[in-house]
Amino acid sequence: MLAKFLTKSVFTSLDDFLKNFHINVPDNFNFAYDVMDEWAKIAPEKRALCWTNDKGEHIDFTFAQLKHYSDITATFFQQLGIGKGDMVMLILKRRYEFWFSILALHKLGAVCIPATHLLTQKDIIYRANAADIKMIVAVGEPNVIQHVNEALPQAPTIKHVVSVGDIYPENWLNFQEGIRRAKPFERPAHVNDNNDISLLYFTSGTTGNPKMVIHNFTYPLGHIVTASFWHNLNESSLHCTLADTGWAKAVWGKIYGQWIAGSAVFVYDHEKFVPSELLEMLSKYKVTSFCAPPTVFRFLIREDLSKIDLSSLKYCTIAGEPLNPVVFETFYNMTGIKLMEGFGQTETSLTIANYPWMEPKPGSMGIPNPAYDMDLITADGRSAEDGEQGEIVLRTDRWMPVGLFLGYYRDEALTKSVYQNHLYHTGDVAWRDQDGYYWFVGRTDDVIKSSGYRIGPFEVESALMTHPAVVECAITGVPDEIRGQVVKATIVLAPEYRKKANDELVKEIQDHVKKVTAPYKYPRVIEFVEELPKTISGKIRRVEIRNTDSGEK
Repeated sequence: MLAKFLTKSVFTSLDDFLKNFHINVPDNFNFAYDVMDEWAKIAPEKRALCWTNDKGEHIDFTFAQLKHYSDITATFFQQLGIGKGDMVMLILKRRYEFWFSILALHKLGAVCIPATHLLTQKDIIYRANAADIKMIVAVGEPNVIQHVNEALPQAPTIKHVVSVGDIYPENWLNFQEGIRRAKPFERPAHVNDNNDISLLYFTSGTTGNPKMVIHNFTYPLGHIVTASFWHNLNESSLHCTLADTGWAKAVWGKIYGQWIAGSAVFVYDHEKFVPSELLEMLSKYKVTSFCAPPTVFRFLIREDLSKIDLSSLKYCTIAGEPLNPVVFETFYNMTGIKLMEGFGQTETSLTIANYPWMEPKPGSMGIPNPAYDMDLITADGRSAEDGEQGEIVLRTDRWMPVGLFLGYYRDEALTKSVYQNHLYHTGDVAWRDQDGYYWFVGRTDDVIKSSGYRIGPFEVESALMTHPAVVECAITGVPDEIRGQVVKATIVLAPEYRKKANDELVKEIQDHVKKVTAPYKYPRVIEFVEELPKTISGKIRRVEIRNTDSGEK
């Protein structure tokens, strides 16, 4: 399958990969038909999805079965009036019906809007009206049902609400009953063009309402690099990306690139993250490849991994926020597996990564994806030299990369603020070493300016993480009359240190940072907390800490 979309699919070295990687984009590409249904034709009994949950249920779906279920789901949606260009929100957590539904929407040429189950009435009203959402398919759980019902009177474009689960209020349709009664599916005459909208993600910025990121139908092909050359998958792999389906990282690791590579996808549907239970699942189902944010690995390395059989696990990747070197070293010493970091955004596919032919440098994002024409631009508009900080930008004057977003839906001004003159500004600052490896500094609005110094939060966080008292931390800047800003550390302590959360420990941690990194970077303000504010995907929300410190809500 992979060779179908690449000029060359087997590479002998990093240099070979960087020089000769090229994606062949078919006309009117549709992932559901051209990949999933194609697998159902050539290898119908091949396992596509291995699903289990925290209640002990387990189901394996073959490609033939997924074709069947996506077909009857598409018919069900058709009968409800869903067709080309219609907006449908999926609030399905890690339920296997998510895969039935997203494939069905692709088959109809409709637009899929994955969303988190944590949305409130206000969130749903905004999203429904901003995107003219026509239907919501959601888990049949009390909180989700309640918030959607409360939103409906102020969301006139929503014509249908469909429940997946045990709760079916009077105004909701039953998903299982709908697909049970569905007639054989008939493919529409013309499903899509390549540049039609296929996916829409609401992604929060630091201010204002969430942005609406739109991707076209070729976007899945952008994740060939993600799965085949970052996750290092093949047709015998079983890959687990931990993300909830409401976050863009789910399509990075739970469907597109994985199935193009022929890998099976492992899904653990759970309510609460318990490190020991996750490890048990990885062991029991013999997962070969695993991807999660650093937060997850920080907790995994606190387990006794010698008691868990992880012999099937061969490859681990990490993304979502920068990797602290101490996490890399500890996990490697415990498992023999080197964490391969990657970087990208909701607006892109994987843009920087460590690949199989590389020796990872702990804390480095790796090197640019050859599908993109990437540069580092300094504040005065130059291409940054080695060792010099600059903003990561993607150039599109020489070619349009597969995987880059179309823009922000219905917001031309916002799109132009980050993407114009064939240049997309990511808003992320990094520097490149003499070997071509890139190192994350921070978001442009996260970088702290103190006494003339520019301090990236990640380098201070990495220094803090080498102290045994620190489980998690977030570095932010707080206003200072003399220095402009000073560094603040918000820290979650290890259990054995929580009773020692006093001025003496503060000084000990400050002195430690001064020894590990440049002394001017040490946190002059330290706050101990029970937990850090995070997104559903596990990313630390530094903006929330800054807003709390400034008295904003």
